[in-house]
Amino acid sequence: MENILNTQLFSLFHPVGCIDILQAGERIISTKAERNFIIYMIVVIIVVCILVILFFMVYQKRKNQLLLRNVEQQKRFDEELIKTQQEIQEETLKQVGRELHDNIGQMLVMSTMQMNAAAKVVGDEAKNKVNNASEALKATLEEVRALSKSLNSDVIFNLGFDATVKNEVERLNKTGLIEASLSITGEKVNFENKKDEIILFRILQEFFSNTLKYAEAETLNLTLAYNEKYLKIEVNDDGNGFNIDAAEKGSGLINMEKRAELIKATYQLESQPKKGTKIILKYPYKII
Repeated sequence: MENILNTQLFSLFHPVGCIDILQAGERIISTKAERNFIIYMIVVIIVVCILVILFFMVYQKRKNQLLLRNVEQQKRFDEELIKTQQEIQEETLKQVGRELHDNIGQMLVMSTMQMNAAAKVVGDEAKNKVNNASEALKATLEEVRALSKSLNSDVIFNLGFDATVKNEVERLNKTGLIEASLSITGEKVNFENKKDEIILFRILQEFFSNTLKYAEAETLNLTLAYNEKYLKIEVNDDGNGFNIDAAEKGSGLINMEKRAELIKATYQLESQPKKGTKIILKYPYKII
């Protein structure tokens, strides 16, 4: 025991021993300093990484907001453009409808009256021909009046949506080109926005026109179903049909879809070759 104590005392007071102890202390101090420095650098790197991530997230959020704002602005611009086009078209159709009613209609009335007067003075041989011509003029006059009603938005406002659609179906039947039918179910609901009636009616007119031009259909069926929250409109023909995926969208199909978007109505087009074409519209009475 004394030997061990003497050895330790010797090491403590001996110059070489003191140097060893000091070097060991310096190594301990150096190791702690290095450890603290490494910890400090790690903390700094973590903080920098967090700041970079936060900056990227804020940048990405602002970028997305800017993109959304641009999309919304473009959407509003497109809607305003469609509304402007719609207003211009309606004004043009209104003017054409007035001209048909006031000018062409009056000319046909005068022609009919003259034909009736001529029928009274001509001989029996020509009387039948004059009467046939008079009946043709009367039929033409009725067609012009019906057409003027479907073109003039003021008349549509006054008649109401159902009556206007009924008038158009009757006009189609009078052409003899197709057999059209109309079915109305549910309790009628008045639209809050009367202009929506015009847009819906123009969509139907576009479908009727396409059917007469391209479908070679024999029948056309139209259903108006008034539900509690929306009006469901379904129109179908038994014409040629077409492949929707392969077909190139013309202005008629695009116009129908864009007009439906304008009044927040859902639009669905169905067609197959040799199986006819159908559109389904769901117009909500109120947009919440």
